[in-house]
Amino acid sequence: MPGITVERAQAMLDLWLAAEEALATSQSYTIQTDGSSRTLTRADLKHVGERVTYWQGKLTAAERRASGRGSMRYVVR
Repeated sequence: MPGITVERAQAMLDLWLAAEEALATSQSYTIQTDGSSRTLTRADLKHVGERVTYWQGKLTAAERRASGRGSMRYVVR
């Protein structure tokens, strides 16, 4: 079974980078009314950053496979 394609990895990385950018300006907000408040958090920026790192790795691996550079192998003598 083939791995993730370069196109798929790039699309997912782009999606998560866009999410990270959107969260950078408005991750959460608070509404205060009559002495009480409610906070809405859109997503966890740390989790989004982890997904960016994950998809960067997948993209690098897919690009290596596509160029024929696959995984590195070591021979111990």
